[in-house]
Amino acid sequence: MTYHPFHTFGEDRPGRWLVTCDHATNTVPAEVAGGDLGLPPEDMARHIAYDPGAAGVSLALAELLDSPCICSNFSRLVIDPNRGEDDPTLLMKLYDGSIIPANRHAGQAEKERRLNLCYRPYHQEVARLAARQDDTIYVAIHSFTRQLRGRDPRPWHVGVLYAEDERFSAPLIERLHRETDLVVGANEPYGGHLDGDSVDRHATLHGRANVLIEVRNDLIETDQQQYDWAARLAPILEEVRAKADL
Repeated sequence: MTYHPFHTFGEDRPGRWLVTCDHATNTVPAEVAGGDLGLPPEDMARHIAYDPGAAGVSLALAELLDSPCICSNFSRLVIDPNRGEDDPTLLMKLYDGSIIPANRHAGQAEKERRLNLCYRPYHQEVARLAARQDDTIYVAIHSFTRQLRGRDPRPWHVGVLYAEDERFSAPLIERLHRETDLVVGANEPYGGHLDGDSVDRHATLHGRANVLIEVRNDLIETDQQQYDWAARLAPILEEVRAKADL
């Protein structure tokens, strides 16, 4: 069976949005360590391997926005598509207390092989989809764990991440704060800019309006929860787009 490092959905939909899910799956291609990074199944099911629930939210959101969606088809532990090629965390050897056995001795040659197998084809497809309309709005969907090992629980239900371009993120944060049942993080639980990350590469550098949304993964464990979050976010995104005149 031929391996495909990404899946594209709804390419022919006319909407202006492009919904991306960089960490959609915990798949390890057979071409990488025989399809097994040496971690136990419980680690491969954790946030260290992918963003649980994010793919379901992304697919439903794109459908509701009548726009395309692209999902990666490789674990972030194989190689992280949301890092620049020169980022030291591109190929993780230790993550949230877990050593990744198949990555411990991976050198530059192995990194290059994984870049060519997974990372570069994925980004080529993202670039193609982002360029299909002149006024694409780039929406990256991620999820985060409620608590890292040895850390305090995180209070946020959803986070909005951004860099210097706040055309979309600032009014979205303001709008989400009006949802009285949500604790909203601005550049939480992470900062919103890494040189060469996906938003930087496909939106910021091209002047495209953009936002990265992080949903806490215990809130999107089921298909219904994932759809409900997408159904909640879609009209809010459309409302913010109209109000920001984008």
